[in-house]
Amino acid sequence: MDEVVEEAEALKHQGETHKRKNPKEELWNFIWRPVYWFRMLGDELHWSFVLSVVIVYGISQGLGVGLSRISTQYYMKDEQKLQPSESQIFFGIIQLPWVVKPLWGLLTDILPIFGYRRRPYFIFAGFLGVISMLSLALHKRLHLVLALFSLMAGSAGIAIADVTIDACVAQNSISHPSLAGDMQSLCGLSSSIGALVGYSLSGFLVHLVGPKGVFGVLSVPAGLVILVGMLMRDHHVHNFSYRRVNQKFLDACKAMWTTLKCREVWRPCLYMYLSLALSLNVREGMFYWYTDAKGGPSFSKEVIGSIFSVGAIGSLLGVLLYQNLLKSHPFRDILFWTQLLYGLSGLLDLVLVLRINLKLGISDYFFAVIDEAATHMISRVKWMPLLVLSSKLCPPGIEGTFFALLMSIDNVGMLSSSWAGGFLLHVLEVTRTQFNNLWLSILIRSIFRIIPLGLLFLVPRSDPNLSILPIEMLRTKKGDDIPESDNVEMAPLVNSTLD
Repeated sequence: MDEVVEEAEALKHQGETHKRKNPKEELWNFIWRPVYWFRMLGDELHWSFVLSVVIVYGISQGLGVGLSRISTQYYMKDEQKLQPSESQIFFGIIQLPWVVKPLWGLLTDILPIFGYRRRPYFIFAGFLGVISMLSLALHKRLHLVLALFSLMAGSAGIAIADVTIDACVAQNSISHPSLAGDMQSLCGLSSSIGALVGYSLSGFLVHLVGPKGVFGVLSVPAGLVILVGMLMRDHHVHNFSYRRVNQKFLDACKAMWTTLKCREVWRPCLYMYLSLALSLNVREGMFYWYTDAKGGPSFSKEVIGSIFSVGAIGSLLGVLLYQNLLKSHPFRDILFWTQLLYGLSGLLDLVLVLRINLKLGISDYFFAVIDEAATHMISRVKWMPLLVLSSKLCPPGIEGTFFALLMSIDNVGMLSSSWAGGFLLHVLEVTRTQFNNLWLSILIRSIFRIIPLGLLFLVPRSDPNLSILPIEMLRTKKGDDIPESDNVEMAPLVNSTLD
């Protein structure tokens, strides 16, 4: 009996010791959780997929966009001498290559080049970006039309690389549906961290070397995309009949149309477009007010860069918040609260423009930082479930094409938002020197952001970890030249020299 009591006390003592160690263990697990997460993704999806996502999303898109946004804004304002409304319209034109993403996706799915479906498109995208950025950097006085063409070419290079890696993400989302949220979190984390670094450096680089000097720096991320294409171990298509391309094109279009007619697909697509189109973009009006308004804060290039870098931190926090707390919640519940908060966050610009923050004793810089961080965090949390939803709407066999189609719908929504915002700035006569009605444009924008709350019935309430498409659409069609599971991998450099 005494032995039993002693054993029970010993077990109790061990339990108390274990409890005392729990806080340290929890802290240690928290620190190493990202490492475990990356290792898990590498084991499940192959390390090469993780690396390719980091390069394309983190360096090409995140870092590249972070560097290019401020340089392009100052290039439009100081080099081309454009008005805010004109700049807003032209920014929409620069993003036109993203609207035709289904074309790039269709090419990667049905038209191999030299027997490869992924390598050539990465290499072409990289060269297109390098040439366009160097053209902007080295030409002293480039005409506005040629400058827009070069900026569009650079945007096309990023879009082609994006749609190629998106095909891999969509394909893995079908084969690993439980990891769809993790893959989108990886994409979001890579993009946010890259953008953070890009925005942090952009203001200083624009001040040191000017906007055109930054364009020269942007040729480096494009060059890394070329490297991705050179190192990629892509499935080689044997005996491909190019005569069948037209038929494959028609088959892909029919498959996309059939999928779009599905009620589970077109309703979320409609919501995604309207929620973006109704969020009127008056960003260029705020940028000109930040820098040129007489009664405004008159921020320097370095300050603008630091504000946008804090916005990138907010975006990163949004990804982490979704990954750790929200990814298992139904789509409709997350979108309701994020859309509501997104509309309310737009009023922070109104407080800044009306100078209410100064009456409250809050400096312009501090309030602008809070505004940027909060808006980007909410926007990213709102965007994440839409990305997961999009990846789950892609039928096997045309993953890249259909995901590109869904993303192009989103880009058409953002283009509509940009052009509608530019038109609003023009109607309200917001110019380089007149900002009297800027507050009204912000108020109208905030009201329009609330409207999508009435459209949430278009979004499914389903569990984000489950498939959404009907079972018959998830059956992969086998072909001679398209394997059922085409796992794109990055080959080690030593192996690539042997191919």
